[in-house]
Amino acid sequence: MPATVSKFSRPLAFIGLIFFSSLSLYAKTDTVKVYSEKMQKSIPNLIISPSEYDEEETYATVYLLHGAGADYTAWSGIADLQLFADTYKLLIVCPDAGVTSWYFDSPEDPQMQYETFVTEELITYVEKHYSTKQDRRFRAITGLSMGGHGALYLALRHQDLWSVAGSTSGGVDIRPFPRNWDIAKRLGAYADHPERWEENTVINMLYLLDGKSMNLIIDCGVDDFFYDANKRLHQKLEERNIPHDFIARPGAHNHKYWHNSIQYQMMYIANCFANNAN
Repeated sequence: MPATVSKFSRPLAFIGLIFFSSLSLYAKTDTVKVYSEKMQKSIPNLIISPSEYDEEETYATVYLLHGAGADYTAWSGIADLQLFADTYKLLIVCPDAGVTSWYFDSPEDPQMQYETFVTEELITYVEKHYSTKQDRRFRAITGLSMGGHGALYLALRHQDLWSVAGSTSGGVDIRPFPRNWDIAKRLGAYADHPERWEENTVINMLYLLDGKSMNLIIDCGVDDFFYDANKRLHQKLEERNIPHDFIARPGAHNHKYWHNSIQYQMMYIANCFANNAN
């Protein structure tokens, strides 16, 4: 089937361009470019909808974030996202966030403003062009590694947008890694801007939670280099009596672990959506 191109009128903040769609405009997997006014560039995303997508219905949405060194296609190579969309009757959105953005609005790099992109520009686009439940009770966000950090970071800072947040193998404490994964390029060197590192690491942001309005699922393999940080995050959540699911099981920082873990996370998210509907 030849690729089809559809153009949309450009709103004030963004423009979308669908390059490819299997079967129809909104069926199955769309590759969508969303224009970011904040960064003055178009950003690709995957949007997976149920095979029996019906515009007369509305769907809950899961934002699924990739890790460092990857892009918006990464999760499609790890798990069968179409199966999740069909099983749980939801939309899955996989944004591109640059190789090492860490989902910050970087004070150092105007081309790395991915907090604004995901929380404002992308959500606005998705909910304008897809039939979604436009209510935080039916939005979730999760991701792996850098994306695990990103999912919790964005959810904690924008609790009006999501009711469920997850992380698998997440970099939930960036401070032990001052020379890794370009974090210093996003926040400045730790030696020069320690306050930025302290304020923008997930493990220090738990004061934002009231323990009532956010469903949390966190997992990490016990052989993962991020395991210690995830265990400390779990302990801090317990100390603050913040309900959450924490799973530690054999596994390392790799596709095999993530392929397994995302199945549990999707089931957890779908159960939260079902509870929120009652």
